Amino acid sequence: MHIAIYGRTIESKWKSKLCHVLDWLVANGAKLTYFDPFYLFLQKHLDGKLPPAPTFDIFTGLPDQCTLLLNLGGDGTFLESLVFIKDKKIPVAGINFGRLGFLAGGGSDPFEYCLEQLVQGSYQIEERTLLEVSSSTLPASFFPFALNDCAIQRKGSCMISVEVRLQAGQLPAYWADGLIVATPTGSTAYSLSVGGPIVLPNSQALIVAPIAPHNLNVRPMVIPDSEELTIVVRSRTEKAILTLDNRSITIPSGSEIKVRKAPFVLSYVSFIGEHFISILHEKLLWGFDKRNRKM
Repeated sequence: MHIAIYGRTIESKWKSKLCHVLDWLVANGAKLTYFDPFYLFLQKHLDGKLPPAPTFDIFTGLPDQCTLLLNLGGDGTFLESLVFIKDKKIPVAGINFGRLGFLAGGGSDPFEYCLEQLVQGSYQIEERTLLEVSSSTLPASFFPFALNDCAIQRKGSCMISVEVRLQAGQLPAYWADGLIVATPTGSTAYSLSVGGPIVLPNSQALIVAPIAPHNLNVRPMVIPDSEELTIVVRSRTEKAILTLDNRSITIPSGSEIKVRKAPFVLSYVSFIGEHFISILHEKLLWGFDKRNRKM
């Protein structure tokens, strides 16, 4: 197995765990290729304990021989790696070195639950929906895909008006701080924080959720993922912010943005023994109530 290693930085408290992960992979026959900036960071901070390997970068892209991309970091790191995968059908896994670790899982013992599955190929693959965004206001260099969500937000202190048209019809204008269109994967991210529903990852649905709406009669809405949304944003400040996952760009007022399900999916590595419902309990303390404790 040839594994591409992606990361940004690692806090010093994770140094020992990181060394064990890399050494274990090499000792068990995995060939590694590092993201070049991450490799330079590790060389500087691991005191010569880094297993040597070739590198890749944003210009060269992933080597053709790579069979898996492994993210070492938190959920933000995981989302960033999407620009390397694009429409390639390479499985993407994550081991959490961040705070929450909803996408980058791995549990408390990655050797037992993750690394053996990666090397043996015994993990499960979940096909995760991606969003595709198109607009004449976006530069050609802007990566137009997102795993979690697309958000349109105000730039400045004034609320904005967001008009949404579906194939099924025109929605009332949202007067709000913004609007989120989320995938099932993104239902536990930004959308959740504004009152959106939790959606199982394999659901064929999208979520439309306003951010701090001034309309008292608008609520988050679940729509089929076969819908294409045409969104027009209007702002008195003449500008707004478009965000795809953790990448943002300023757009002019009056911009028309189309959001649809991408024509390809992300092959997400789900480790055996870790399930979506159990992750909700562990990460979000879902249903935590002393009355639910076993007596």
